[in-house]
Amino acid sequence: MEDLTAQVRAFAEERNWEQFHTPKNLSMALAGEVGELLAELQWLTPEQSAAVMSDENLGPRVRAEIGDVTIYLVRLADVLGIDLVQAGMDKLNEAARRYTVEASHSSAAKIGSDNPQAS
Repeated sequence: MEDLTAQVRAFAEERNWEQFHTPKNLSMALAGEVGELLAELQWLTPEQSAAVMSDENLGPRVRAEIGDVTIYLVRLADVLGIDLVQAGMDKLNEAARRYTVEASHSSAAKIGSDNPQAS
């Protein structure tokens, strides 16, 4: 992740794009790229979406969109001084506490204080 972050940062610096890489602009660009990824998957059945990478036309497009999402997310985290891997690990640990195996196994239902339907 550090290598990717350094390469994305260098790419922006070489083009003097830091001036445009505000958290607001990067967040908006990230949202746009996520939208493009969603558009590639939008009308697929669950089965088609699960097998998307086997499709010789759609698979490369999905991969490219995920690449774009990754680049913008990495750049946003870098600009904000967030260790992306640590942020992910912290969030995963929080989720493990909130959604225990016993309470969540084989269930898509959200459990926790943020869900007013939780008992």
